[in-house]
Amino acid sequence: MNVAPAPKTPAPGRSRSPGAALAALAGAQFTVMVATSIVNVALPQIRAGTGLSDGAVTWVVNAYGLAFGALLPAGGRAADLLGRRRVLTVGLALFAAGSLAAGLATAPGPLIAARAVQGLAAAAIAPAALALAMAQFPGGTGRGRALGVWGAVSGAGGAGGVLLGGVLTQAWGWPWIFHSVALGSALVLAAAAVLVPADSGPVTGRQPAGAAGGFDLAGTVTVTLALTCLVWGLTTARGAGWDDGPVLAALGAAAVLLTAFVVIERRRPDALIPPRLFTTGRVASGNLLMALLGSVWIALFFFLPLYQQQVLGSGPLATGAGQLPLAAANMIGATLAPRLARRLGATATTTAALLTEALGLLWLSRIDAGGGYLTDILGPSLLVGLGLGIAFVQLTGLAVDGVPPGDAGLAGGLVNTTRQVGGAIGLAVLTTLAGSVTGHAAARGHLEALTAGYRAAFAVSAAVLAVTALLTVLLARCTGRTTTDATAAPGARVRPDGRAARTGHA
Repeated sequence: MNVAPAPKTPAPGRSRSPGAALAALAGAQFTVMVATSIVNVALPQIRAGTGLSDGAVTWVVNAYGLAFGALLPAGGRAADLLGRRRVLTVGLALFAAGSLAAGLATAPGPLIAARAVQGLAAAAIAPAALALAMAQFPGGTGRGRALGVWGAVSGAGGAGGVLLGGVLTQAWGWPWIFHSVALGSALVLAAAAVLVPADSGPVTGRQPAGAAGGFDLAGTVTVTLALTCLVWGLTTARGAGWDDGPVLAALGAAAVLLTAFVVIERRRPDALIPPRLFTTGRVASGNLLMALLGSVWIALFFFLPLYQQQVLGSGPLATGAGQLPLAAANMIGATLAPRLARRLGATATTTAALLTEALGLLWLSRIDAGGGYLTDILGPSLLVGLGLGIAFVQLTGLAVDGVPPGDAGLAGGLVNTTRQVGGAIGLAVLTTLAGSVTGHAAARGHLEALTAGYRAAFAVSAAVLAVTALLTVLLARCTGRTTTDATAAPGARVRPDGRAARTGHA
């Protein structure tokens, strides 16, 4: 008698429907990215509604980005220790609460505090969601497609947040940008509860040598204070000057705290960011390159809407709609990234993507006070979006490539940390630069002065990406390997040109 084979049971942590689980997890990533940029169009209205000063308005952006970036390693470690699905659901619930509080705020203090709570929650969501998504697709072309989806929703979240912020601000007022995020978080939480498989608490599997089961509170506090001092000092220097006493004290404290953090991490067996992680795969190079990419990413979505509103005179809705071509190009780039990497080699693909984005930013550095959307923004936006989508997919894959299962959440948190912290520092530096240039150009008229500041920010951003492209090539030559091709099959050899070498029979 023939006996029907028993149905295959998915591996622990894997869903019977990986595509549905990926959709729910991508929804979590999209929500986190939307919250990064949804405030940008509404900043003038938020400033008027809460009494924010010109100098404090950047903290509506940076309070979220800084808390998000500084606490991401802690979020990733917590996901590895406590269970990724559990940390994801708690993070989504806290994210909804923080978003609701931000929408109800009527003064600067509560608003900025609520944005920091959003960032704290996002620091739990992002690494847990990425680790869960990678667990659904352990390797091969499936992982490449998953990373493509991840890159597409991340880029679409950044640009889509600007569009959504414009629509909601113009229709119902700025508080609804936060209420909508709260509602979206609740919906994603419900989807994750149904579609994402439960894991068995702490992550099991092969643990790297030296891994411990504790939580590094000292390292978490030290690095958070260090990054807060650094970003505060850079942001305050815009109005107070680089020789201001509190600015110098904040920057000095940041240097001391970062040094202390390095010492703590070298001595603790349960380090928040263990030094061994940087000897795994290509984590170090991936995070360095992602930090540089992030330093211009957030600033782009800060300055571009301001130029459209303050110089071109566009309303919130038109400004948000103007981001649609950039979002579309970004999604196309993220979708094409795995295919291009297989055909051209990962290093060539990443370098070309970074240079394409740099070219778009260089084009934006030629914006005019009397310009228009079609002549000054549309063309560069397409180049920037395409390059950003491809580069993000490749660098995310690079930063988690070869990491043992027990460190997957930590690695996912770290790459998001470098992007967010790089973005917070880059925004602080570029807003200080733009403000300085605008001040020196004040005699040329208000609109001309503003445009000069934005041009300077875009030009420096283009230069940073050109340097990043050069570093991509140099790091590939130094390591003898290249930026990851996330679509290579498990165990596949990688040639020096970044393409997967053929194995077995032709």
